[in-house]
Amino acid sequence: MKSSEVFNIAWAAILKNKVRSLLTMLGIIIGVAAVIVMVAISAGTEATISEQITSLGSNLVFVQSSFSRGGAGGGMPQGGLVYDDAAAIAENVQGVGGVVVEQSATESIKADGVVLDGITLLGSTADFPSVRDMDVAVGRYFNEIEVERKQKVAVLGASLAEELFGTTDPIGQDITVGNTRLVVIGVLEEKGLVGDVDYDSRLYMPITVVLDKFAPTQFAKIMGDSVRLIYVEVNDQENLDDVILQIQLLIAKRHDLPLEEADFTVTTQQDIIGTQEATTAAFRSLLGWVAGVSLIVGGIGIMNIMLVSVTERTREIGIRQSIGATPNDIRWQFLTEALLLSLVGGFIGVIFGVGGAWIFGSVSGMRTVVVTESIILAFSSAALVGAFFGFYPANKAAELDPIDALRYE
Repeated sequence: MKSSEVFNIAWAAILKNKVRSLLTMLGIIIGVAAVIVMVAISAGTEATISEQITSLGSNLVFVQSSFSRGGAGGGMPQGGLVYDDAAAIAENVQGVGGVVVEQSATESIKADGVVLDGITLLGSTADFPSVRDMDVAVGRYFNEIEVERKQKVAVLGASLAEELFGTTDPIGQDITVGNTRLVVIGVLEEKGLVGDVDYDSRLYMPITVVLDKFAPTQFAKIMGDSVRLIYVEVNDQENLDDVILQIQLLIAKRHDLPLEEADFTVTTQQDIIGTQEATTAAFRSLLGWVAGVSLIVGGIGIMNIMLVSVTERTREIGIRQSIGATPNDIRWQFLTEALLLSLVGGFIGVIFGVGGAWIFGSVSGMRTVVVTESIILAFSSAALVGAFFGFYPANKAAELDPIDALRYE
């Protein structure tokens, strides 16, 4: 029997029971759509996190304290980074484009008759705009001399400037932070949310002022001001490993510790992105397998309906055998029906999956990225499910005895 004839007979059998065929395909449709949507949500989350990490700056190395400098019961410091470590990196490590140290605090701000409570103060060094990829919209950022001399100057985030001064030019205006008066020298370009941090609602000032006035640390006069994290911008990505080694050797020597017992860790953006990708990839696989269960359920539905079809059409099978159809012809006829059900269901599922991912991203606000591989995988799985679960009913139809089939009522 020709392939075209087998296809036509199978397609006619499907169209003869449109509602039943559609209900049979429903499991496949849901399974394929679910795989595509789940993977799109996971891929979108992964892309968003990667972009957020990258938006912190380019070619960054993160030097972080391994543990607190405070001993048990508030005793003497136990180790970790200090503010002077950042200066040492900037002065002694080759290939460094900038070094930033940050220290945050929370205070109320008063300006021009406006009072705002719970505003985040971010103390930083002069390289902050270049290292953290932020631009100054109006005025300027503070410089190294102002940091060293603990000058009481401030740079406002875009939304904070608008809340405090509205349409009035804030440059040169005085603001009171807690009990300290500062002069506004600049306003940053709008940055928006990065992760859960709103950079536009922050107030930026020299880190020496924050450490002195708003976040003093214990034993600062003895050991130096402790800091949690130092950002280092590397000039050339190719020199990244060399810069990391220089930093490790320098700080280990400053802390009088061997590298094996270092009280700090050094990581890169790619390390963080790689860790995050591994986590989201595992989560995506889990979502894919959960959604794939629907495909199995759909395949069972196809097998069930094909067994019913074989029973209903037993006399038809006997007639076809009596006029020359071989068992292989019968087998291919019913297997083709099962494949058509799964393929058509898979095609409809792809449409619903791509559309569903787009709608979910638009309605929920979460980013979704449709992955081409997920479409191919879901559609291929649908075809395999149809072939696997359709084989048993097709084989059962092919093994019917022609005489028994003709006698069937």
